[in-house]
Amino acid sequence: MVAKPGLDGHDRGAKIIARALRDAGMEVIYTGLHQTPEQIVETVIQEDADAVGLSILSGAHMTLVPRILELMRAEGLNDVLVTVGGTIPAQDVAELKALGVAEVFTPGAPAEAAIEFIRKGVRP
Repeated sequence: MVAKPGLDGHDRGAKIIARALRDAGMEVIYTGLHQTPEQIVETVIQEDADAVGLSILSGAHMTLVPRILELMRAEGLNDVLVTVGGTIPAQDVAELKALGVAEVFTPGAPAEAAIEFIRKGVRP
C-alpha cells in the first residue's frame, strides 16, 4: 500500500513508486492524497496489507509517522512493513527507524532499491 498522509498535495513520487511496484509484480493500493493516519491504518486493515509506504514531502513526518505507527500497534499490525519516502532530513532517519520504520527512501533513491527491500522484508 502507498499512502500520502497529511496535507501534502504532491504525489508524483508516490505514483511513480506505486507503478514501479506494480511493474515488479506486486499488488499495490494507492490511497490518494490527504489521508489521515486513521484512514491509512483503516486501509491497511481492510486491504490486509503486508507493507505500507508513506510518502511525505510536507515536513510533517515527525508528527504523522509516529501517529500512524501508534495506531498500527494499537490494532496489532506489528508484522506490516513500514517504509517512508520523501524529503526526510538525514537527522530524522535514525529516529524514524527507532520508532519502527523499516527503511527511509529519500529523493534520488532508485525504485529498484525499494522493490528489493520490500521483497526481502515481506513474508511470502
